[in-house]
Amino acid sequence: MRFLRCASVQFQHEPGDKQYNLQRVEHFARQAAAQQARLACFPECCVSGYWHLRRLDRDALEALAEPVDGAIGARIAALSAELEMTIGVGFVERGDDGRLFNSYLVAMPDGTMACHRKLHCFISEHLASGDEFTVFDTPHGWRVGVLICYDNNLIENVRATALRGAELLMAPHQTGGCNSGSPFAMGVVDRALWDRRREDPAAIEAELRGDKGRGWLMRWLPARAHDNGMFLAFSNGVGPDDNEVRTGNAMILDPYGRLLAETWRAGDDMVVADLDRELRPRCTGVRWIRARRPELYRSLAEPTGQEADTRSVRFDHL
Repeated sequence: MRFLRCASVQFQHEPGDKQYNLQRVEHFARQAAAQQARLACFPECCVSGYWHLRRLDRDALEALAEPVDGAIGARIAALSAELEMTIGVGFVERGDDGRLFNSYLVAMPDGTMACHRKLHCFISEHLASGDEFTVFDTPHGWRVGVLICYDNNLIENVRATALRGAELLMAPHQTGGCNSGSPFAMGVVDRALWDRRREDPAAIEAELRGDKGRGWLMRWLPARAHDNGMFLAFSNGVGPDDNEVRTGNAMILDPYGRLLAETWRAGDDMVVADLDRELRPRCTGVRWIRARRPELYRSLAEPTGQEADTRSVRFDHL
């Protein structure tokens, strides 16, 4: 299939309210289907809720978690089959060994599923990090990869996904509006601006489009698509998430890093774009990958002594 119509969704989840969040997923999946989309990307932890997870003890996380073939998986699989659409959602997974993960479940209309476990999980000491890349073939004839939020920040992860043949990267996030500790990478969004979004939409949209949201994303996200010759669907939360305000900015990029569709709306929203795989064979990133000299890159897999657990790197400014 040369073309794939793709949807990327931003919505404000309710912490811990899986039924409400699944209703929002179904709402937007049906909207995407009405526009003939064949793949829909939803945010990280959009079913479980996200930032509040850091405050939960092990028992509370256990109560929220489900196996891949649990109720969440069954509901998304049924929706996928009904709409003939590949659908990805974020949740807290309980593994067969009892470990808990920040995971992303992708259900496909032929009944198959894929599940990516976040490689760089930092939100809770009770959640483990995954140790495998996730790339799979869809019934729509496209090969798709998944990286969750922080996974996308490390360029090695995106390149490894591209080397496994991914044509499209699903990039679910809960980001923007974060207290990053850097003056030029995100920053806290004033909650009062969000609360007054209907009275003064220009003020909150300026924040979402500025350095706390889109401005920061546009410094690196297009490069992930461009340098690796992949389409990229960026999905994100929007609005208050515990004590932070997510910036949304759902967008879809082509393998040249060009924006095909985007939103900076201060609220739940969806963007849709047609992906044309004929852009890929001669795009810059694909040609660069062909020019690689792997024998020169052994040092990339050698420890430097500067490595640290993702939790300490993420929170070292607090």
